[in-house]
Amino acid sequence: MTHLFLVRHGQTVWHAENRYAGATEVELDPTGREQAERLGAWAAQAKLTAIWCSPLSRASQTGTPAARATGLDLRIDKRLRELDFGQIEGKTMAEAEQFFPAGIRDFKTDPVAHPMPGGEDPRQAASRFVSALRDVTALCPNGRVLVVAHNTIIRLALCSLLGIPLAHYRTVFPSVRNVALTEIRLENESAALLQYNTPLSVPAVDT
Repeated sequence: MTHLFLVRHGQTVWHAENRYAGATEVELDPTGREQAERLGAWAAQAKLTAIWCSPLSRASQTGTPAARATGLDLRIDKRLRELDFGQIEGKTMAEAEQFFPAGIRDFKTDPVAHPMPGGEDPRQAASRFVSALRDVTALCPNGRVLVVAHNTIIRLALCSLLGIPLAHYRTVFPSVRNVALTEIRLENESAALLQYNTPLSVPAVDT
């Protein structure tokens, strides 16, 4: 069995306004960089065997201190990227409702049957992400692997792995906190959720 620690990237410059940043490149803000260092401090004592990361810069910036602390390579897999929110990229929910009232109303009713206008199909996104996790598990049997990714795609993957209807991802898993730990155990086709949204229990690290 393989233990996977799914971690959302650190806080970004869009965090305060809660703007949708799916496929868009958005930098970490000072708080996000500090969070990344805290993740590195956790990783130094977590006995990790591998680190995998989304190709988006906010994820790789978050994973870099962990790679540095452990001496492990930061391995990138494009399948770990965030859901593409299409025409909602860069907008707040209030702005999205203003520009696409019908589309957002349908999205709130069923976010899988009615993705964000112009956005990626959540079913396909969940499938690619879970496929990446399965491949990581095959490469790291009995390992402890840090996977740095994103809020929505982690929630979709949890639903997929645990047999929860994808349409419920926003209610069953309302949010993934920045650099909190979500630990799953994968073995063959079975999955177990061991912890969800657990704050890091390490002190802040000077940068």
